[in-house]
Amino acid sequence: MGGRTMSGLLSGVALVLLVLLQSTQSVYIQHQGFQVQLESVKKLSDLERQSMLSPHLQAQSLLPIPCYHPALPPDLQPICTSSEATSIFKALKTIANDNCELCVNVACTGCL
Repeated sequence: MGGRTMSGLLSGVALVLLVLLQSTQSVYIQHQGFQVQLESVKKLSDLERQSMLSPHLQAQSLLPIPCYHPALPPDLQPICTSSEATSIFKALKTIANDNCELCVNVACTGCL
């Protein structure tokens, strides 16, 4: 009976370790001193579509639209403090859509 309990415990520990390992395998993008997860960048377009700001307020706003959204991922929030926030968000979205830039394709130049 003790062997089954130990076996079950080891299986549970192995499962937890696999989940932790998978979560540490996130793809990160570094741009202008900011490091953000690829998944966070992919959420930017969704946040912009969900934005409730009127076009008049958007024109007067000093910050990009995603900075006003309460669901902005925590790793993207520091970008809102940069004077270059609009161009950084634009560049991140471009990079996220470019598989070669992320070195997913080994044929791309500059990939390690």
